[in-house]
This record gives sequence, C-alpha cells and structure tokens, in this order.
Amino acid sequence: MSDPVTALNHARYDGYVAVQEIGPQGMITLRGDLLSQRLRDVISGLTAGDIPSRGGVVVTGYTACCWMSPDELLLLLPYDAVSGALADIASALAASHHLAVDVSDARAVFRVTGPLLREVLAKLTPADVSPAMLSSGQLRRTRLGQVPAAFYLRDAETVEIICFRSVAQYVFDLLANAARPGGEVGLFRT
Repeated sequence: MSDPVTALNHARYDGYVAVQEIGPQGMITLRGDLLSQRLRDVISGLTAGDIPSRGGVVVTGYTACCWMSPDELLLLLPYDAVSGALADIASALAASHHLAVDVSDARAVFRVTGPLLREVLAKLTPADVSPAMLSSGQLRRTRLGQVPAAFYLRDAETVEIICFRSVAQYVFDLLANAARPGGEVGLFRT
C-alpha cells in the first residue's frame, strides 16, 4: 500500500496569518438517523464526543464530529483510523438504515492561524464571521470565492477549512492572496 499524499504536499504560506494544508486527514461521511441512540453511541466511541447540534462541531483532541445536514455528519479522525472506524460503524449500525463512506482522499484541509484570521475569511466568504456569529463549536458550510467549503474554529486563532480536493490549489491561492502582508483591513482587531 502506498503512503497517502495530500493535494498540495503540505503547502504553506506565511502572511499576516499562516495558511497551511494539513493532512492527510481521515474523514467519514455518515448518514442516518441522528436522533438514534445507537448512532450516538457509535459517535461517542469514535470521537469521544457527542453529535453536535445543528450547524455545530464537537472537537475532541484529534477527532471532530461536524453537523452537515439533518441526517449527515462528517467525522474527522486520524487517517489510519478510518478503516477500523468504518468497520465499527458497520457492525454497530447493521440493523439501522445508514451510509458510511470514506471521503478522506476526496477532500483537502487547510489550517489558517493568527489573530486576524477572521479578516482573511471575511474577504472570501459571504458568511458572517464576526465573533458574535462564529465561535468555537460552530461550523459554517458556505463558499470561499466560487467553491463550496466548510470551516470551523479550533480556537480563537485557528480555523480549519475543508474543501474538495479538486479545488485545493484554488482555495490555497485564495487564502494566501487574502493573507498577503499589507492587506490587513482592521475589521476584527482584538
């Protein structure tokens, strides 16, 4: 088996915030009845967290559970844990209608760090990224430029952005351009 390769080989840009492709990141799309106790137990076992509320994300260490729609979650976990997690899901939910798919290699993940990360996001998305509307524990499914993306804050100075692998270069270039020194606009100074 070959080693996983990220879309941009861990590309990095250091501007007034740092932009870095991270990965490889394990990801499972899980569809099913989010009110099911059996599904909740599976999520708890895989991520040590609970199913988030609508539009939320529960981050626990190196894992996360993202609410994507009323019947869909995105599980983030170590890349090498995906096959075992899929087996656990299949076993635990065998009697339940569900779908669990490894989407790790179909996505790219970027981490933007720095106190002005909200400025970078505000330049690229129509979503309100002000502190009043985006805090830790919230996930935004929106777009960056002209492509779909999702993002959430890991902490006050770290945001993780998920996009399709096919547009990874475009997203990296958008983020890097928005983070160029001299481009600060002073919207979200703390």
